Amino acid sequence: MNHKKWKFMKNNYQLYLMLLPGLLLLLVFKYVPMYGIIIAFKDYSPIRGIMGSDWVGLEYFRRFLTLPTFNQLFGNTVLLSFYGMVFGFIAPIVLALILNQIRHVGLKKNIQLIVYAPNFISTVIVVGMLFLLLSPVGPVNNLMEAMGMERAMFMTDAAYFRTVYVVSGIWQTAGWSSIIYLATLSGIGPELIEAAKVDGANVMQRIFHIDLPTLRPVSAIIFILSVGGIMSIGFEKAYLMQTSLNLPRSEILATYLYKVGLQMGDYSYSTAVGLFNAVINVILLLSVNFVVKRLNEGEGI
Repeated sequence: MNHKKWKFMKNNYQLYLMLLPGLLLLLVFKYVPMYGIIIAFKDYSPIRGIMGSDWVGLEYFRRFLTLPTFNQLFGNTVLLSFYGMVFGFIAPIVLALILNQIRHVGLKKNIQLIVYAPNFISTVIVVGMLFLLLSPVGPVNNLMEAMGMERAMFMTDAAYFRTVYVVSGIWQTAGWSSIIYLATLSGIGPELIEAAKVDGANVMQRIFHIDLPTLRPVSAIIFILSVGGIMSIGFEKAYLMQTSLNLPRSEILATYLYKVGLQMGDYSYSTAVGLFNAVINVILLLSVNFVVKRLNEGEGI
């Protein structure tokens, strides 16, 4: 550390003292537990402890990769995450663009209140609402029957699982996720919009040539971060929506980890699966970040 940096830190030590509690929390709750990853390479026994357990190397990774249902688990996780990421990424942008075009302040605030509200509903309640609304005798099926369509088993038929999961996720999070895009759009100078109007640009032309280029940097970062969690799809909602009939589509790595790790107590094997999951996430994050930087004039994370 050179003299100039040391002098800056000495003169601004208060800033670093404010940073210290956050760093300690990060160290204690994020980095110290990484020590436990070693049990993925050991035949862990709570009695013998981590260091006393026998070393088995990559045995648990081989066991997972040769699992008969590996392709199903991996495919379900990737597809469910991919659909949720793509549609969940596009929906807030579209919503923000629409809200940004509303000039009536009162109407805009009321619409924002309505679309933000689902974010504050817990996942348990959302899934409960899904089971009530989409049950064989629920209002959705009643409406379908009134329109001459056949009733559908939305919550038990595996074919509907991904659609219900993704659409309900968009309904719950799109409004809240659009806030950052609306904040970015609010930074556009009114003189730029007025100049576009004077030049004869219509609404769609202003969106494509002013709004979307403004959103590009922040949307690129959000997209990269969402890709980094593509394998870390939420356990809670998938587990709550799971039934014995939709397991072929609803069984993902997170629910599988819960069952083998906590219910069956196979800690070493579940840790190996979790580590495999984390490595895939890191590879995807670095790869997408590299591609986005190449396509987005060097802007990434």
